[in-house]
Amino acid sequence: MAVLLRAGAFLLLFFSLVHVSYGFSIFDLDPFTIEPPERKYEYETEYRGGWELVSLNSGVSAMHLQLMPLTDKAIMFDSTVYGPSQMPLPFGNCRFDPSNKGTHEDCWAHAVEFDVHSSLVRPLKILTDTWCSSGSLAPNGTLVQTGGWNTGGRGVRYLTSCPTCDWLEFPTSLSVQRWYATQQILPDGSNILVGGRRQFSYEYVPKPGQSNPTNFKLPFLRETTDDVENNLYPFVYLSTDGNVFIFANNRSILLNPKTNTVVREFPVLPEASRNYPASAMSVLLPIKLRGGNQKSLPAQVLICGGAKSENARRAGKGVFLPASRTCGRLTITNPNPIWSIEVMPTPRVMGDMLLLPTGDVLLINGAKMGSAGWGFATEPNFEPMIYSPKKKRTERFTRLQPTTIPRMYHSTSAVLPDGRILVAGSNPNSGYNFTGVPFPTELRVEKFWPPYLDPLLAVHRPQILPTFLGKTLSYGQSFSIQIYLAKMDLGVSDIKVTMYAPPFTTHGISMNQRMIVLRTLNVNMVGLATFDISTEAPPMAVIAPPGYYLLFVVHLGLPSKGVWIRM
Repeated sequence: MAVLLRAGAFLLLFFSLVHVSYGFSIFDLDPFTIEPPERKYEYETEYRGGWELVSLNSGVSAMHLQLMPLTDKAIMFDSTVYGPSQMPLPFGNCRFDPSNKGTHEDCWAHAVEFDVHSSLVRPLKILTDTWCSSGSLAPNGTLVQTGGWNTGGRGVRYLTSCPTCDWLEFPTSLSVQRWYATQQILPDGSNILVGGRRQFSYEYVPKPGQSNPTNFKLPFLRETTDDVENNLYPFVYLSTDGNVFIFANNRSILLNPKTNTVVREFPVLPEASRNYPASAMSVLLPIKLRGGNQKSLPAQVLICGGAKSENARRAGKGVFLPASRTCGRLTITNPNPIWSIEVMPTPRVMGDMLLLPTGDVLLINGAKMGSAGWGFATEPNFEPMIYSPKKKRTERFTRLQPTTIPRMYHSTSAVLPDGRILVAGSNPNSGYNFTGVPFPTELRVEKFWPPYLDPLLAVHRPQILPTFLGKTLSYGQSFSIQIYLAKMDLGVSDIKVTMYAPPFTTHGISMNQRMIVLRTLNVNMVGLATFDISTEAPPMAVIAPPGYYLLFVVHLGLPSKGVWIRM
């Protein structure tokens, strides 16, 4: 019976009317690769996304957010000095808080584990202050979390996924206080930690229990600060050449982490400041693997939004100026690059920028006026947008269905394995405040459905079969993925396989977010509506640092649910 139903659905699909839009010419051929050209049409949809309220109370304000591998739990946390949260610690498990001049006891959780399927919340006990801190996933899936305020400024914390796991903390691991710093994983699995308030230096996160005696000075960070700073939470990316791209305020450099020398300085990105408190959004665009020489893969950075310095100055006096509408796109592997400037349909500051399974970019959350800071912004930007880097310049932005919940300062988001977007947080107040302020502390959690989740197109989404054995991959390894897709024919150019490293998201910056588009070598039909896709893993750790990734199969713009793999 199951086979008959499957066959019936297959035949029904085959005879259904499918609309596609074409846009391919011989000029799209890449003379430097023997791969077939990427097909330039996708399923059409009028669906502009949808919103789903999944929780009324996350317990704590999600200032920081990290999706954990395998368990599909999201870690949400804020600061230990924000006062009582809405999530008590288990009885008898209070923390000692030297900043509390009364009882010295704090019986409230400031971090939780949020189940993305059931929305159940488990309180976590964090000891040192994680206010405006940094993080990344270690190669084994452990959350490595660094810096913060006061007692947490030199701290390194570890959180492993298990039903009873809690934070393991080392309060004196870093050489200096790292508040508003940025963390990036390197090819050897270690982490570089860049900047922080009044810290014009960087260091490498030490092993658990060890401490850094000193750090590496970086005059570039001192040069890029101004009267309201605007160079905190710098944008940091591992380039495909092994160097580290660092962007602060409106300038950027390329740092060699082996020699600890600056090897290149890039042109200024004009019009606005881009880092905290100007708080633009940024991503390293998807890295597409090719045949032949994989050591010269181009890497592009996209930066959108932000604010001018006067936005923060004027906001402190209750005057809110428009955020930036401009985006800059730069090929950081080009020896003589220039910024390509584009304009968004609406201004945005404090937004999040996420790489979708398709390789498109989602812009979500934030405000249209003001700057980052307590009460420094107004006019929420309710409307998500998609930026499609492969389309013509005039067609790259698509406006999507707006939410009704303001997601202002301290809001976060994450791509989930099923393709939906987890959206949480927002607290532009100095503590938990639910009344009498323009934008109260927000504990509700939503999921956003991007256009590729159009219910009318669900039958065209591929399903990765549970027989997939590529859960642990070696660099350069050839492997295959079997999918179910109700089609009678499937070509190499119909399919794209992507690998996604989920980021640590806070303050509009998504640390360690990365996507690799694998080479689709062959597609064979091996059964009724069942196809075998041959591909190969990234060739080296400089392209895909060791760790966990979500693997998606994308069929003409429609992604499968992701499965976890480990490099």
